[in-house]
Amino acid sequence: MTDTKSADTASHGKLDQTIDAAERAYGRTVDTASQTIDASPLGILAGGLALGALAGALLPRSDKEKELLAPVGKHLGERVRAATQAARTAGQEEFANLGLTKDGAKDQVKTLLEGVTKALSTAGAAAAKSASSKA
Repeated sequence: MTDTKSADTASHGKLDQTIDAAERAYGRTVDTASQTIDASPLGILAGGLALGALAGALLPRSDKEKELLAPVGKHLGERVRAATQAARTAGQEEFANLGLTKDGAKDQVKTLLEGVTKALSTAGAAAAKSASSKA
């Protein structure tokens, strides 16, 4: 009977050691995870979204899912196309109001190049005049 009690005591001792080691490992894991989350929460969020998207892509769609989500997807697609078109139209109108049409941009570039050419010519003539008067 003494052997049984010492075996039980030894088993409990090993069990306690194992539980303590597991608790310490858990604590280190929680601390490390907390530090990682604090250091880059957006990275963790992006990783979670990527894992969710991967899981969703790997799981087959059920007929019920297709039935319920198809109209939602179609509606969202239509709204995105409409919003994109509205943004494009508004942007084009704003560019036109600022004179930034395709032809207007060509004219502005032409005027800019003419101004740069004139400035370089004037600077070159001034440099030549200065050099010849010192000679």
